[in-house]
Amino acid sequence: MSAPQAIPSAGRPLSAGAIALMLMLCLTWGFNQIAVKLVLPDIPPMLQATIRSMGALPVLFLIGTFRGVKFFERDGTWKPGLIAGLMFGIEFVLIFQGLHFTSASRAVVFLYTAPFFVALGSYQVLGERLGGAQWLGLAISFAGVALAIGVPQPNVDSQVLLGDLMIVGGAALWAATTLVAKGTRLRFAAPEKALGYQVATSIPILGLAAWLFGESITHTPSPLSLGLMAFQAIWVVGTTFTLWFALVKAYSASKLSAFTFITPLFGVVGSYFIMHDTLSLTFGAAAVLVIAGLFLVNRPGPSAAAPRDALLNVTKT
Repeated sequence: MSAPQAIPSAGRPLSAGAIALMLMLCLTWGFNQIAVKLVLPDIPPMLQATIRSMGALPVLFLIGTFRGVKFFERDGTWKPGLIAGLMFGIEFVLIFQGLHFTSASRAVVFLYTAPFFVALGSYQVLGERLGGAQWLGLAISFAGVALAIGVPQPNVDSQVLLGDLMIVGGAALWAATTLVAKGTRLRFAAPEKALGYQVATSIPILGLAAWLFGESITHTPSPLSLGLMAFQAIWVVGTTFTLWFALVKAYSASKLSAFTFITPLFGVVGSYFIMHDTLSLTFGAAAVLVIAGLFLVNRPGPSAAAPRDALLNVTKT
């Protein structure tokens, strides 16, 4: 057996272009939460997610076909693609249902525990390893997010805790999907194909969930709602998710995932201008904490540990 080799991207610092692209993605995802809320009066959440996936799939196919992606080529990616798709679909079921039981502020804090799951899983699955300063950076960034969102309500009952657990479960599946995309043969597939597996598999899962929860569209959606649904399907899922998977294949998964801490901060700013929410001076301090934490996370860490034999076998074939 040949000597173990670390994944080339495991300890690779993010380039200026990758950082700029991640900021754009986080800005989009922060506004996406507002878009979902604006559409809710016309289209229930699970149906929103179903329609979004149905609209994004042909976009992915068109973009991939233009770039010469062979979607139906037998390349050994269908099994990890199916696994990632199952997790992708269930992730959104847990998140949307969890929001029925817990508050939005608690949900967004628990959702962005995903980078911790990525960091933990990256060491075992990808051979990535974070140093003490980088772990401190994750903690500081998370503290900044919690500070920006606000102190959760003190009256927490069993129903709220159930919602919290569902959101954490969604965050764990988000992290697991990232690890599957990078730690299996799926990392060799084109981003459009890797995401296509997930979007296609999520459609029946989300559709079944919408049926089980008794969701329906009772009136014709407004032009604003239809426009925001197109925004979610074409830009958010069809484009930004594809860019995300392209970045995951090229850079450290744990460091990229840490940048998602910025998303709720952009969401708070967007809520101020669009939903007319009130911002306090606390937001400034929170932004400083997040930026400082991300600086620590993106510092060059210790050399990556050797990947497991299972991963070596995948990369050799």
